[in-house]
Formats: sequence, C-alpha cells, structure tokens
Amino acid sequence: MPYDYRRMPYETPAPLKRGEAEERIGVAIVGAGPIGLALAVDLAMRGVASVVLDDNDVVSVGSRAICWAKRSLEILDRLGVGERIAEKGVTWKVGRTYHGDEEVWSFDLLPEEGHKMPAFVNLQQYYVEEYLVERCRDFPDLIDLRVLNTVSGVSRDGSATVSTPDGTYRLKADWLVACDGARSPIREGLGLEFVGELFEERFLIADITMKADFPAERRFWFEPPFHEGQSALLHKQPDDLWRIDLQLGWDADPEEEKRPEKVIPRIERIVGDRPFELDWVSVYTFQCRRLARFVHDRVIFCGDSAHVVSPFGARGGNGGLQDVDALGWKLALIAKGEAPESLLESYEAERIEAADENIRNSSRATRFMTPHPGAERWFRDAVLALAKKAPFARSMVNSGRLSRPCSYSASPLSGPDDPTLPAASRPGAPAPDAPFGDDWLLNALPDGFTVLVFGGEAHLPGATTLVAPREDALRARYLGEAERAFYLIRPDQHVAARWTHWDKAAAAGALAKAKGGAP
Repeated sequence: MPYDYRRMPYETPAPLKRGEAEERIGVAIVGAGPIGLALAVDLAMRGVASVVLDDNDVVSVGSRAICWAKRSLEILDRLGVGERIAEKGVTWKVGRTYHGDEEVWSFDLLPEEGHKMPAFVNLQQYYVEEYLVERCRDFPDLIDLRVLNTVSGVSRDGSATVSTPDGTYRLKADWLVACDGARSPIREGLGLEFVGELFEERFLIADITMKADFPAERRFWFEPPFHEGQSALLHKQPDDLWRIDLQLGWDADPEEEKRPEKVIPRIERIVGDRPFELDWVSVYTFQCRRLARFVHDRVIFCGDSAHVVSPFGARGGNGGLQDVDALGWKLALIAKGEAPESLLESYEAERIEAADENIRNSSRATRFMTPHPGAERWFRDAVLALAKKAPFARSMVNSGRLSRPCSYSASPLSGPDDPTLPAASRPGAPAPDAPFGDDWLLNALPDGFTVLVFGGEAHLPGATTLVAPREDALRARYLGEAERAFYLIRPDQHVAARWTHWDKAAAAGALAKAKGGAP
C-alpha cells in the first residue's frame, strides 16, 4: 500500500497571532527532517523549549535515508521512538558483495549477542519523520512545530526573517540550529562553503513495490550482469518496497534517466518477470565534504548542513543523529545556565572528528566503486579478481564500509582512563549496551551524568550512581579481567572517564571537565 503523505496542519505563528513583528526565543531549529525533529525531542526531554521551522508541511517524499545503524537506533530509543522503528523496519545484519554473478565477500555486522538493538534496520525516512513528529506532540509546551515557515536572511547573531502564509515576522534566537540539509539555505546565506571532494558520477535510485522472496540482506554488485554500469545495490524495505541503486556514469542525463520508459526496462533486467510498480525515482550525485567549522557565533550546523558524504555506507542520516546526540545535552546545559557556552567547542571538536572519519571511509569506498582510469582501476580490478580465490583479498573489497559510531579519541571532555579495562568502553566511546537485570543498560542510564559501578561503592555530587549486576556481557564489555571498575557516563551515553579504583576527587574533576569546565 502506498504511503499516505498526510499534511501537517499549518497554524498562524504565535508572534503574528499577537500582532507582533518580532519574537525572541531561546532555541530555533530550522528544518523538520529527522535531525531537526530529533534535536527538538532531545531538548524537550531535558526541559528546554524550541521552535522548529520548516518551509514544507509534509514529511519527506520518497524513502530517501533508509538504513538506520545500531547506534542511531539506540539514540532514537532514548528519544522514545526506537522500538517503534525497529518493529516497523526490516532488520538485517548480513551484507553480500558480488563481482558479476559470483559472491566474493560477505560480512555479519553483529556477530555477538546481548544487544537490544540490531545492527541495522531498513525503514523509509518518511516513517522516521512521522514517528518523530508524533513524539514532538508529547511536548506541547516545549516544542512549537511551525510548518510553512520559510527562514531567510539569517545572521550570525541568531536572527532571521520568517515568511508564512499569514505574513512575515522577525525571529531572534539565543541559538539557531541549522538542520536544513545538504543544500542548506542558512549555510548559503552566511556565505559558508564546504571543503572536500565532489565525485563526478551519477546514480539512479528506484523504489519499487514488489512481492519477492529475496533475503533481508544488503546485496551489492560490481559489474552486475543485469546492468551496463559499474555497480548496483539492492535493499529490502517494509511494505514490499525495494530500493535499487544503479550507477549510470557522469554523462547520463538526469531528467532522461528518470523517465519511466527508461527506468522500467532496467528494473525488469534485475527482477525478471516479477510484477512491480515504481514508487519513487531520483538521480543523484554526491560529495564528501564538510564545513571548516560547525559553530558560527549563535548559529550551529547539524547533520547534512554541516557535512555530506556518499550514500554508500549509510553515513548521512546516521551521522546526523549522532550530531544530535552530541549537541542536545550540551545545548540544554548551556540554555539552563548550567554550563559555559564554551562547551559548544567540544561539539565542534567531536563531530568534526566524526565527520572526517565518515568522509575518509566514504571517499575510499567511492573511489573503489568509481575508480579513475589507471592505478585506481587496476587496483580495484585486481582486488575483485583475487577475492574470488584468495581469502586475504576479500576484506579489501569496498562497497561501502557501513556506519559505525565515532569514538571521540581526542575529545576535550574525556577524563582519566585505565587502559587495562576493555577497549570497547574507553573514554570517548559510546557505552556498549548489554543485558542489565530484566532490562538493558542503555535503558537504565538516566538523562544526566551517571557513575556506573562494578563492585565497590561510589558517590559523586552532580551524578547518579548506578550499580551494575554481575552479568557476563557486562563483565566482558566493561570489566575484562578487572574485579571492579567505575565509569563516568555522559548524558549522551558516551564514556567520559573510568577507573579501577574509586577516587572521588579525580571523579569530581572529570565531571567538571565533562561539563566544559576546568578539570
């Protein structure tokens, strides 16, 4: 059944209702996609109000972002919609890569048990936005979602002009967060440019509805037998929807390639005689680029407005949600006067590290998939040829290293580390989930700072103490060979510091540092 694109109701914005031409607010979020909506919910859960402005009144048209990684699902679960997304979506963890019609490489993204969320869930972006819009309605006093409110004339002091069907008003925000996508009008209005690499390649996306028994796996082909281009990709989505990506070449005419009479024969060569219907078609190019800085005075960039990557590896939407994860608690503390504005420097440092990591992996995958003539092409072809016979070459086949959360190795917020504890839970890393009594660890963590205790006792003013049960998965991920451990966990569920012996003074210093103060 086709998705029902229900429109969100427009209401005259509050200042125009009052007959005023100007409004002063704390936080304005521009863009009601997954990133902007998630940030609004995150702030509301921390007691901070925001106004969300979008020039549209409907969720995204077309499936767009579909692959939601485990860490993103954990973030969305913290925001109250993760279980719903996991239940509706198609769960998968196996990826298969082919050269021609021969499989040359496969991988399992979540080989160990004991995690609440799966490795990946495929779900159309419009469902994620729909669930987040409904979640916003749980905070009527804290989230003011204004559709058909077009933002223009933005200044670095957080002021902007907003046009609506009922007129124009001036908005002045303490903080204005640009979540307005890869073509960000706010970025353009401030005269900011991306730095990085533009890839001269075009790909066709086709979403089709089809009854098929293909497995719920990521399937990628180099030089596919059914398509004249260099690569093809197939993903399963809910509602009998299938995503197909086909490499077209830089010389392809985007408008010509989107015509049904051009698309349908391509799809028929893939799916055979199975009946199908086109649901959505798009042709895209991509970049691996970012802003030099993400914070410009009172304007903060988040998601695709700050950085863009190729879609191979599912790093776009997932990277944006991890931006929200790093920004929400910091902005909330600043808005409530509980942390200095300089705390935002850590958002920039952490998420630039993550963006560079994503861009590096995305660029490598893209160059492997679309090699230049010469050495790049020779290397790619040699790897594919060897992979059919030599196991050592199979891990070199790069069809898009899939999204993983960044461990902030150089975060200015990280405190002491005892390196004898497991590497997976080192400072800067997201806290690994595990069974926790009758629940899950990430569910048990409160919204603020937490001291997670494994053996012994600990108390730290300004943080909640959580005593961990002695369970195998927890021990493996947090204790290793140690008998006791003490972890300081940030509000975004990243590890701030850890010890094998409790030192209250050191812990207080680590907490102060994690809040943006002096250690």
